[in-house]
Amino acid sequence: MENRVAIFIDGSNLYHALRSKFGRYDLNFTEFTSKLCGSRNLFRIYYYNVLQDPTQRPDSHQEQQEFLDILHKTPYLEVHLGSTKMAQGVPVEKGIDIMLATDLMKFAWKDYYDVAILVSGDADFAYALQAVKDLGKHVEVAYFEGGVSRDLLNVADNRHLLNRAFFSGLWAGRRSGKRRRAGGKNKASPESEQTATSS
Repeated sequence: MENRVAIFIDGSNLYHALRSKFGRYDLNFTEFTSKLCGSRNLFRIYYYNVLQDPTQRPDSHQEQQEFLDILHKTPYLEVHLGSTKMAQGVPVEKGIDIMLATDLMKFAWKDYYDVAILVSGDADFAYALQAVKDLGKHVEVAYFEGGVSRDLLNVADNRHLLNRAFFSGLWAGRRSGKRRRAGGKNKASPESEQTATSS
């Protein structure tokens, strides 16, 4: 019987890593998740990020909406959006990590998948991954070099290094000046605005 794979994507973590390491965010999500899944059976992809406030950054909100339209058209992908709150005049992400960790464990408990692949380097997810392992599931971490917690890697049964070679052939288009994006975590930079383009 083929392993059922569920992929959980920390959208902000992915966006900021793509932006800082490659200077682009036009990732083809279908191809990206297919490469992570390999020959195994994909159950579903879950993407988590913050919804940009149109009153704060209208341009970023518009870009985000275009990007989300692309995500909504990606087969077997669900988008879960949190919100931001102002802290000392800076928009801060609220609830995303809890949403992702809750789904990770809830779907394992309901036996929806056999293997969970977490796309994030955030140490906060280590305990949730361990809980999933304790339920008899396998856990994998897809991470960027220099942007991952050792605790997270130590829990993982398997690891996927997201480097330049991994992304070869996974971009949606040519690099260009302005693209859609998908980021947004903690402090909202112009991209914290939930952008990660045709990713």
